[in-house]
This record gives sequence, structure tokens and C-alpha cells, in this order.
Amino acid sequence: MTTKGWRRWWVVLAMLVLSSLCMAQDSEGGEEGWYKVDALNVGLEGGLEETSLRTPREAMREFRRLTESGDFAQAAHILNLSDLAASEQRARGEELARQLSEVFRRGKQLNIAGLSARPDAVIEDVSGKDPRAGKMRRDIELASLEAGSDAYDLRLGRYQVGNDEPVWLITPESVASIPALYDRYGPSRFEAYIPEPLKQSFGLLRLWEWIAIPVVILAIALIGKSVHLLMAAITRWLPSGSPSIFFTQIKSPVALIVMALVTQTLLDFVVSFSAVVATTLRVTLIAVMAWGVGVIALRLIDTFMLHMTRHMAGEIDDSKPRDDRKLLTTLYALRRVIILIMVVLVIIYVLGQVRLFETLGMSILASASVLAVLAGIAGQAVLGNILSSFQLSLAKPLRIGDLVMFEGQWCYVESIFYTYILLRVWNERRLIVPVTYFASKPFENLSAKSTMEYRSLDLVLHLNADVACLREKFMEFAREEEHVIEHHKLLCSVTAQSAAAQTLTFFLMTVDPLSGWAAEVSIREKLMAFIRDNHPDWWPRQVVVLSQQDIARGETATDHV
Repeated sequence: MTTKGWRRWWVVLAMLVLSSLCMAQDSEGGEEGWYKVDALNVGLEGGLEETSLRTPREAMREFRRLTESGDFAQAAHILNLSDLAASEQRARGEELARQLSEVFRRGKQLNIAGLSARPDAVIEDVSGKDPRAGKMRRDIELASLEAGSDAYDLRLGRYQVGNDEPVWLITPESVASIPALYDRYGPSRFEAYIPEPLKQSFGLLRLWEWIAIPVVILAIALIGKSVHLLMAAITRWLPSGSPSIFFTQIKSPVALIVMALVTQTLLDFVVSFSAVVATTLRVTLIAVMAWGVGVIALRLIDTFMLHMTRHMAGEIDDSKPRDDRKLLTTLYALRRVIILIMVVLVIIYVLGQVRLFETLGMSILASASVLAVLAGIAGQAVLGNILSSFQLSLAKPLRIGDLVMFEGQWCYVESIFYTYILLRVWNERRLIVPVTYFASKPFENLSAKSTMEYRSLDLVLHLNADVACLREKFMEFAREEEHVIEHHKLLCSVTAQSAAAQTLTFFLMTVDPLSGWAAEVSIREKLMAFIRDNHPDWWPRQVVVLSQQDIARGETATDHV
């Protein structure tokens, strides 16, 4: 290699070494850990000690101390007023500090203990699950607030002037958003009429808030009661039927929704409470409104299902067409699906509105496996019932209105809910059975294929009973019964015999099990009455010989004395 070539390589190597040294110097200078500025708040008088602004926690603690004591002129030094001209900084800095303190008090309760106590604001995470752990930060978020259709972030930034120690201040972008946030979260016109002594703090709230909150609750309760009475009056005016049933069921949800809307209007336009009260009310109002809308939608579905049930099937039993009962079963399954979807949507909506996903997202993800295990153990029975309920609704081994023989009892299936099945016993009592228990037990569905049932009845008679005569009377009585069908299948046979008696079994086909039971007992009574009135000697008895003639022929012992 020539001398010229070696010289060229030495130049490249020197450039690499110099660039590495510059990068190391930049890293040691900390330009990634703060913003370099030429000056800070030159238009303000006085100043604060740099030691009180070294960390985010110290800076905001100092801001709270100054604003609570009313020293807004000094608190203005914690705002980076670089976007304002020097002549405006002194005039507007104090007012901006006062407005920001009101925003923190009413819009977002600032958790100073949650701020970093390190100058570089490095996130310390022992578990190592936070991907940002160990990284230096030069700006952090204090709060995110909405005003109208816009969202604003209040942030702290780390700034260095020359070789001075870096300090943490409210960023210029956040300072620019203070007026808009103050218009949204600042005191209302109502507070201008409140005496100054009542504006003093007492615990977490001010004195006037302790007085106003019970008054507002009482006024809202009276409004809710009035709405409830109005809904009751409307219900009385409506004709009987589905509309009146629907309005009767939604009186309370509508009253709660109106109360929530009135309360929200008061908070937006009349009175502005502290952040603790405002946040609690906001979450409560969102939950109440979501619950009210969900209940009204559910009541609408229930009313529609009730109308369909009355219109198509009337009283639910197996005498109704299979297609109607199958449709009712499908509607109940659809109702459960809608409820599940509504619950999930309401939960997502409420959590989204209160921003739990933003504040607790990392914690939820970190503990997702633990929560899943706990939820699975705690809700095992409930989840099992819900899954079994869906299984029964989809597989349809039974339908609404089916007659089933469950644990020795005749029952009609009235409803299939999430966790239990409602059975109507033959004596009009209701049997409530957990779904998992019902699905794990064998049951006989008497309406699975057809409601028709082949029934039998037994009579134990003396050996001299005339089977042909009884068969003829049975055919006669069976044809007279309304619910006995397929007369060609009527049958009478001797099915058992002993030394003193014989058993006659009568077979008949009926339209459904319950009607079959009624026909069975009716025919038995008629046969017994026929034997009693015409052939009492056919009753089974012990054979006793008194003379040449047996009392089985209807003669008494005195006839032979």
C-alpha cells in the first residue's frame, strides 16, 4: 500500500475516534436527559431555589405549597413561560399559576407521591415488566384532561440554562392549554356568590361543598321521585298489555337516568366541585346511565318475548306446536346472549370513560394470569352453569314447554336461565334446578319426538271375572274419552295370574302425557263402577266354602242356612 493510501486510512480512523469522543461527551453532557435553553422566565421577578425543582416530585410539591398559601407570583416560576414575551410573563404568569392550581384541584387530583423522586426521572421497576424501566426521561405526564372535544396533556419538562443545574418546570405546551382547561374546570358563576369564609378548606373539601352536596342529593332524589310518579301515571293511561307492562318495568331505570343527566348538567353549568367529588360523581353517573340504558334495553327484550309467548304459545306446556316451543327456546337463548354482550359492552364503556385502561393497563397486564386463576376458582360454579345453559340452548335436548320426568316428578320446562332452570311441577309448584345439576342427571323428555304416549292401567280381579266382557266395556269407555286416539291400538289382556286372582292390563294411546293420565284415571273409575254395580263377585278375595255354593256367585251365607 502506498504512503498516500496509509494516510487516507489514518484520516478515517482519526475521524472515527473523534466522533466517538463527541458522542461520549454528548452522553456525559446529558443532552438526552434535559432540554437546553438560553434563558427561563426572564420577565418574572425574583426566583426559586434550584434545589426545590431538582425532581418532578419536589417541583410539584413546591407548586402546591405556594398556591395553597396564595403566593401565585412565586408559583409562576414553576411554569415555563418561554412562549410569552418578557413583558407578558410578569402580567400573565401569576394568573396562569392560579388557574392551573384550580385545574388541579377540580379537574384532576394530582398524586404528588406518585411522581418520580429522581432528577433523571428514571422508572424504577424491580420486576422488570415495564419496558421503559431504566430509561432516562426529560418530560413526564402529570395529567390528561378533556375540554369540549379536545384533550390536553399537562406535562413537566427538564430544562437547563447554560451550566446551571437542570430544573423541572411545566412545559410551554401545557402552559398554553391552561386557559382552555380553566374554562372547563374552573369555578362556576355560582361560586361568585359564595361567602369567602365558606370557601375555606375543611378536610378534602371546602366548607360550602359539605353543605351543597347533601342539598344537591336531596334535590336530585326529589326529581327522581317525580319522574317515577310521572311514569306510573303514564302507565295507568296506557291500555293493558305489553306497553303498560314495559312502562311499569322501566320506571326506576328512567328515573335514575334523568337523575344522572340532571346531576351532570349541574356539574357542567352550575357548580364545580373538587376533583375528589367530581371524579367520584363522574364515575358513578357513567355507571348509572350505562346500567339504566342496559336495563331498559333488557326490559324491551323481555316485553317482546312475553308478547311472543302470549301470542304464539299462551300458557307454556307441551300441548303447543313444537315449532312454537322451539322458537321460545331460541328466544331465551338469544336473551342470554344479548345480556352477556350488553354486560361486556357496559363494562368496556365504563372502564373506557373512567380511563382505567390508561392508568391501570400495565398493572392489569402484569397480573392477568393471577386474576384469571382467581376468577376461575371463584366463579367456577357460575361459569359452569352459564356454559351448561348455552349447551342446553344450542343442543336443545329440551325446549321451553317440554314435559320432562325429572327425579320422579312430572315437570314442564318454563324457563332456561343463565344459572338455573325453572320447572313447573304438575301440582303448580316451581322447581328451581341449577343447570349443571340438571345437565348431569338423566331425565326423560316426554315431549322430545311427539307428545303422544301409550299408557296402561291394571285391575286385579277374581279368577271368575269375564275378560271378554271387561274388554268390551273398556273399548266403550276409551272411545268416549276425548284425548284417547288411535282406537285400533286399544288392547285388554291378562298379564298375570295367581291362585286367587288375575291381573288385567288395559292399553290406550293418548295425545299427551297429562291428558293420558286424566284419561287413565277416568277409565279406571268407570271400570270399577261397572264391576261394583254389576259384578261385585269379580273382586279379589279369600275363597271360603260355606256350602255346596260359593259366595263368589253373589249369594250370602244366610241364603243357605
